[in-house]
Amino acid sequence: MRDYSDQIDTRDPDRDVQITGLDACVVEGNFEWNLIKVETDAGVTGIGEAYRGGGVPELVEYTNRFLVGENPLDVERLVRYIFQEMSGHGGTTGKVVTATSGIEIALLDAAGKILGLPVYQLLGSKYRDEVRLYCDCHAGEAYAVEDGATAYADAEAYSPEAYAAEAARVTDMGFSALKFDLDLPADNENDPYNGRLTNAAIREKKEIVAAVREEIGYDVDLAFDCHWDYSVESAKRLAHELEEFDLMWLEDLIPPENMDAQKEVTKATRTPVATGENRFRVFELSDLIYEHGVDVVTPDPATVGGLTETMRIADRAEENYMPMSPHNVCSPVGTMACVHLGAATPNFDLLEYHALEVDWWDDLLARDEPLIEDGRIAVPESPGLGIELDTDVVEEHLLEGTTGF
Repeated sequence: MRDYSDQIDTRDPDRDVQITGLDACVVEGNFEWNLIKVETDAGVTGIGEAYRGGGVPELVEYTNRFLVGENPLDVERLVRYIFQEMSGHGGTTGKVVTATSGIEIALLDAAGKILGLPVYQLLGSKYRDEVRLYCDCHAGEAYAVEDGATAYADAEAYSPEAYAAEAARVTDMGFSALKFDLDLPADNENDPYNGRLTNAAIREKKEIVAAVREEIGYDVDLAFDCHWDYSVESAKRLAHELEEFDLMWLEDLIPPENMDAQKEVTKATRTPVATGENRFRVFELSDLIYEHGVDVVTPDPATVGGLTETMRIADRAEENYMPMSPHNVCSPVGTMACVHLGAATPNFDLLEYHALEVDWWDDLLARDEPLIEDGRIAVPESPGLGIELDTDVVEEHLLEGTTGF
């Protein structure tokens, strides 16, 4: 294993900076948001976010053993260093990559502040001044969160009327693109294990989609998420039945492990198919893209390895004339990281917004104006991510039993 500790930094003294510590905390929003902080001896603090769930704070704390003393400007080298140093901990996939994603975002934020550049410029370019969002509306109402885990909402939330009412409410807020969950409690009534949809279940889903389309028309982009629930034949039957509704995409129809099965579903329908959020690093998405096993690729930057790793995925998608629409269930921190990614990526399409029910979402940042206006977020011009945390709000919403920065 390569030892970087004896390297001599000969760059300009203003850029001869060292990491002095890394820390993480968990904020309880609609998910458990893993926020990450990188401190430097330049008096600059970078903030980032890793995908939700347990284990991330402990992994971030572990990286203090070998990242303290390193130069935070060497973002890509340090990401590779983490993977190398933690290879014995599953360093090429899983939680190590997830934690590294948040560290990378924090390093980019710190680097931008040190150099006086917004993160999108560090990523290489600027293609757009604002990023369009699609609002994840869950089912007819936000699903419940019980003891940190999601649960189905009441049965009334899954009626076509409830979906249509929610679609009308959210479009009235200014969103021009929506996504709903299409996996329903009734899917499991026949058999909860084999992934096969009955004719009645498919009819129920078709009625929901029809009701939403009738409410919002065809000028609003509309997608549905199935959360990897179905067998190949049921996925194909469902996608075929929904072709008439001109969906933006159907997402995660089948379990993600079998790429040949994914290709079979995608090529069987003219309904666009999207997937990619639970894959790690570019290596796990390359075949999916090059073999056109997907129409729209949806990596999660806070999972897949960070912003630069997501750009590698976007490059491969662009080679195949494929749009990229990142999955995003983050707080405003991870969301703004994705906004910079959207600014810097030519084939970027839409970004997920997944916190409609969190009425204090904007309060997490020290700013006066809301981030989202008419379903879009403006790309910041300030150094780094262009945001700062409101530490009082962070402390107020810390996961019970955990500590802050």
